[in-house]
Amino acid sequence: MVPRTPFLGSIVYPQNDPILKMTTDAPHARYPLTQGVNPWLVTVSVMLPTFMEVLDTAIASVALPYIAGSLSASNSEATWVLTSYLVANAVILPASNWFARRFGRKRFLLTCVIIFTVASFFCGAAPSLAIILLARILQGAGGGALQPLSQSILLESFPPAERSKSMAAYGLGIVVAPVLGPTLGGWLTDTFSWRYAFYINIPVGILAVIMISRFVHDPPYIKHAKVGAFDNIGFGLLIVWTGCLQVVLDKGQEDDWFGALWVRWAVAALIVALVLWIWRSWSNPRGLVDLHILKDRNFRTGCFMIALLGMCIYITIAILPLYYQEIMGYTAFAAGLIVGPRGIGSFVGSPIIGFLGSRVDNRKLLSLGFLGFAVCSYIFGMVNLDIGPFTLLLPITLTGFALSFVFVPLATMTTLTIPNPQMGNATGLFNMLRNIGGSVGIAMATTALIRRADLHQTYLVEHLSPASPVLQQKSAVLAVYLGHQVGPAAARPGSFGLIYGQLVQQASLLAYVDVFRWTAVLALFCAAATWLFKKPPKHVHAPPGAH
Repeated sequence: MVPRTPFLGSIVYPQNDPILKMTTDAPHARYPLTQGVNPWLVTVSVMLPTFMEVLDTAIASVALPYIAGSLSASNSEATWVLTSYLVANAVILPASNWFARRFGRKRFLLTCVIIFTVASFFCGAAPSLAIILLARILQGAGGGALQPLSQSILLESFPPAERSKSMAAYGLGIVVAPVLGPTLGGWLTDTFSWRYAFYINIPVGILAVIMISRFVHDPPYIKHAKVGAFDNIGFGLLIVWTGCLQVVLDKGQEDDWFGALWVRWAVAALIVALVLWIWRSWSNPRGLVDLHILKDRNFRTGCFMIALLGMCIYITIAILPLYYQEIMGYTAFAAGLIVGPRGIGSFVGSPIIGFLGSRVDNRKLLSLGFLGFAVCSYIFGMVNLDIGPFTLLLPITLTGFALSFVFVPLATMTTLTIPNPQMGNATGLFNMLRNIGGSVGIAMATTALIRRADLHQTYLVEHLSPASPVLQQKSAVLAVYLGHQVGPAAARPGSFGLIYGQLVQQASLLAYVDVFRWTAVLALFCAAATWLFKKPPKHVHAPPGAH
């Protein structure tokens, strides 16, 4: 038997292994797991692509109305820019671990960054909605593995005693991106074009490729890993059912959902592919995803809640900037400045949750976070046409603060009883469900905005009878004003046009109010569902990179 040394990081080496010998030679002795590279350089290298990926989501949400206008699309169609990315991202997440072990983690990370950067160029240069959606799917495929790869590289680049510092720096980058994203995206959109919201990724991607090539190295167990055959059938079924889900969510509203034959066929294909994927993942021990992990109560509860959390978060990410731009008439830059403080709230809350996480029952923290999010969403549901740019400053900031009390405890509770060999499988499935929940949430919100606006408009029109003295009085006042602008002949019809425009604006406002309040109800349900988790043992620490 070959004698073995104690652990170096998380890897055990035989005493005569050349890697172990390398760790005793300068300059490798100081940084053994990074082959002589200062681990803080590795931190910066892997933070860049993750920062770019998180920044891109925040930037795109602010630019949606401009994308819609430029590409002759409606606002509901423009949200496909977000949902197509999320679904493509979700498909790649479960497969990222296999690709990393098969082709090498560094090589796979470089490939993902290059794909993401090239796709960003095509997003910015897209002449039509169809082209930008194809580019966003490609971008989502490239961005899907960026966060898990970056986290795993970073964790193994530091000895265990220093990992908390590295993850704190990494988490800072993840928190800063949502702060800069809306503001930067709004400024680029207003100053240049919405296309620069995607072009901004190109220099960042080039710098990331250079730094990863220079400073990131694969550990020995990756270089010599024996990887089984890829689950082509499972991966194909995953693509089919997520693809059908995406098409139905995006196009169903346009064709009256099940009133269209193609929707019924697409849903049938979705159900068949989903059932076959579940059966394949359950019966095949070497499948792409091992669903037996759902037997764990905490993990099963966590997967259910992360899907609902994804719905809550992406609803607010998608429609809050739209509200300020479409209803209040703000520019993209102004809307970005207004929603940006959400990231400041997360920045403030992160160290607090880091302190409380090992001292307080995580179920209490999680429930408190969801309650805070519900209260803020309800406050959003009290908006009217007279609010100013600072009216929602506090609830927007508190939303980010509340979410910091959700992410880490939820990841901690979900993975609490998962053995280390199953951690990669668990996190892949966990993050996939978050993205799918977000895509479903955005589609539901945009459908609700359209249908509820029509419903409210129908109710409001009932109070605008041509014989109404109030309507006649208001019309006469407006006609006098318009008479000096367009002439007496066009003044009267123009006055009715202005009144109808106000009616449409009021109906749209009420639709936004409905969606915000429904989001609050969903968050309250999540706050109650947190108690489905088993009581955690004392001194449970948050998993690294929980964000």
